[in-house]
Amino acid sequence: MTTLEKQTNADKLINGYANVADGIALLFSDYVEVIIHDMVSQQVVYIANNLSKRKLGDPSALDEVDFDPSENVIGPYEKINWDGKRICSTSVVIRDERSKPIGMLCINMNTAPVEEAKALLETLLPVKTLIPQPEKLFHDDWQEKINSFVHSWLSNNRVTLSTLSRAEKKKLVEALFNEGAFKAKSSADYVANVLNMGRATVFNYLREIRNRGA
Repeated sequence: MTTLEKQTNADKLINGYANVADGIALLFSDYVEVIIHDMVSQQVVYIANNLSKRKLGDPSALDEVDFDPSENVIGPYEKINWDGKRICSTSVVIRDERSKPIGMLCINMNTAPVEEAKALLETLLPVKTLIPQPEKLFHDDWQEKINSFVHSWLSNNRVTLSTLSRAEKKKLVEALFNEGAFKAKSSADYVANVLNMGRATVFNYLREIRNRGA
């Protein structure tokens, strides 16, 4: 068996597209993140310029997506990032030599600076027409569901991420728990990152909540 044949699908995606991801991220500096998803392992295998607080190995939730044979580019569509800012995303389907989808290269752009200067920079705006986030794409995107809930909770309680007290963070973790946010793999780690808390602290809060309900 040759070295090429021993490569995993993730290896092939990284070897073939990591430089592309890095190039796109470098071109747009601090405003663009590029993520490569492996559709065999259903995991994130590469991140260039991490803006979303995702991690390598995070689940991709792409296993049930039924791609049209002619569909290679999906979007642009709008999402909400962990900090509440809107991002514009485009997903590129990566196919093998038999046209089978084996990966996804997702480009996520923070458009806030452009929107703020829209009157002067209209011609530079990368998005002309946004479509709703495709229902079939990331149908179980728990990170975005957490983002949406967190910023709705912050708005309702008239607080911000940067000003949250320890007690408020505990209340927010409990609200997330009641919403079912911790059912997904790695969700506790993600919440800890978003709320700037220790992973152990989040697990301690969850243990207290579960003990109360036992």
